[in-house]
Amino acid sequence: MENDCGFTKENGWFRYRAAAIIIENDCVLFAKNEIDDYYYSIGGAVHIGEKAEDAVRREVLEETGVSYKIERLAFIHENFFKGSGSLDGYKCHEIALYFLMKSRGTQELNSNSYSPFGVKEYMHWIPIDKLEHYKAFPTFFKDKINNFEDRVEHIITYEY
Repeated sequence: MENDCGFTKENGWFRYRAAAIIIENDCVLFAKNEIDDYYYSIGGAVHIGEKAEDAVRREVLEETGVSYKIERLAFIHENFFKGSGSLDGYKCHEIALYFLMKSRGTQELNSNSYSPFGVKEYMHWIPIDKLEHYKAFPTFFKDKINNFEDRVEHIITYEY
């Protein structure tokens, strides 16, 4: 976390994040940990001096145990939200680049991941057609995951 592009100041939390959209067999991959009551996208903080593409490949390998290749950048997400769980009490601001990863044709993973807070993470393949029934972030996946634009889409979520 020492090299992450992010900071905490008073009751504010900021992070520059690289994240993956991994789809296999009509399911999208999310992580969930032992503390928080929601699912979240695979990815993490970009390190100082690291390209976002390198960060997403590193994070995907760390979290899934599998080396995925990048297909393309799909979304730039400016996310403003009220922290909960491990971020309880913080006003959060996150800039995330979401990369669509190339399918491998299998959901097999080799995961042994822990969150930056030292909490065990579990990988979950959520069926795309059932995604609206899950508390999963980012919430825009529910609308966009089946309808990717041919261009990079800029999305702003404001949930303070």
